[in-house]
Amino acid sequence: VQLQASGGGLVQAGGSLRLSCLASGGPLSTYDIAWFRQAPEKEREFVAYITWSGNTRNYAASVEGRFTISRDNAKNTASLQMDSLKPEDSAVYYCAAKSLDYASYGRADSYAYWGQGTLVTVSS
Repeated sequence: VQLQASGGGLVQAGGSLRLSCLASGGPLSTYDIAWFRQAPEKEREFVAYITWSGNTRNYAASVEGRFTISRDNAKNTASLQMDSLKPEDSAVYYCAAKSLDYASYGRADSYAYWGQGTLVTVSS
């Protein structure tokens, strides 16, 4: 499956953005989906996760209550709604897909498929 992330941009602190992840080459419904982010000179970090069915969602503590992950398997898309953005949320955001196994959802190396990343910049 190929993933394409979009929706990044420049926003003021307190604002909102919605990122989208479009899958092609296979049904997204056979994968768990996560969003990761990477700021300059920092390691890639877990942001949010959703199971293939959408029944389970998990978030990093830093975004809990502000970000919402969702998916629409019929449209082969996943989304990340980001509200109350802070300057420290600035990063390149990546969507990722992993097979339905027991690999840790919070580890980047659990994911075999990655989108190209979309840049989010939050100004203070």
